[in-house]
Amino acid sequence: MAKKKLISELRQDIVSGEWIAIAPGRVKRFGKKIPKRLHLKPQPKSKCPFEDLQKTGHGLPILALNARGKEFVWESGKKNPWFLQVLPNKFPIVGAGDCSVAHRAGPYAWLEGAGFHEIVIYRDHDRQPAYWSKNEISVMLEGYRRRHKALGEYGCVKYVLIYHNHGPQAGATIYHPHSQIVALPVIPPDVGRSIQGSAAYYKRHKRCAHCDMISWEKKTRTRILYENKEIIAFCPYTPRVSYEVRLFPKKHESVFEQIDDVQREDLADALQKVLRKIAKGLGEPSYNFFIHTAPTKPEAFKHYHWHIEVLPRTSVWAGVELGTGIEVSSITPEDAARYLRKF
Repeated sequence: MAKKKLISELRQDIVSGEWIAIAPGRVKRFGKKIPKRLHLKPQPKSKCPFEDLQKTGHGLPILALNARGKEFVWESGKKNPWFLQVLPNKFPIVGAGDCSVAHRAGPYAWLEGAGFHEIVIYRDHDRQPAYWSKNEISVMLEGYRRRHKALGEYGCVKYVLIYHNHGPQAGATIYHPHSQIVALPVIPPDVGRSIQGSAAYYKRHKRCAHCDMISWEKKTRTRILYENKEIIAFCPYTPRVSYEVRLFPKKHESVFEQIDDVQREDLADALQKVLRKIAKGLGEPSYNFFIHTAPTKPEAFKHYHWHIEVLPRTSVWAGVELGTGIEVSSITPEDAARYLRKF
């Protein structure tokens, strides 16, 4: 009997329980390459607020790493050998405050926005991370690791989010490559759902949901994009966007900031390969990547498996996504992986 041809397929995420739609026919409408008009337009160095950070009023860095990933003491008025600087964000989402008091306003609850918002600036004005070397990606990850560990020690901080926006559809308003770190007094909703789903799966099966995902992907090998000794990258069975990629440590670990140097080097290798495949295969799209890790008191979240999610922005959410919460992918993750493996 011939296999029935479906218009679309609804798939359920084993962690969150949420449904997503795969509608391959729409790829003909959207295509693979991103139109030039949607690219982030280059900004002259002379007008870039991140080219000379101290001259544009950003003050001294919280952390500065050189091209070898070594921290050094910043010397004012001198030429410092920096590859990466971490500074307070001039337009923060959270800042000084008291998180210990829960306030009420009628039926509503609110907290002071106590926390930290930092920005990670990279030296090269014109190259996005997709075209960095493995060593440069490794230095970026070392900056992430150090700041995550430091911020997680503050009493008010319950979750540290590390993310990178590239391109206008991803929310990047400045051309110069930069990442952001937000230390929050609450566990954000998306992370909370992921953690709750992971806990529920562990309670039912006595196994990590993400470990089961990794085991199945290694067995079927239809969605794997790249792997090395420590890290596996694949297009997830239930993608939130077309061509989404997730990177996991092969060993079960709940917290990103405890990775060792060997894991960091393999993560740098895999992330570089993934970003470059997306850039070349999709015609330099906007994208976001972020780290999902356990909250700052990880003892209660050992069931969780940290990972990086990379979301290319190849389409815009509209009525279906906003009205139903069902995210629609215009290509199957199997076809997405097959296509991106070429690059």
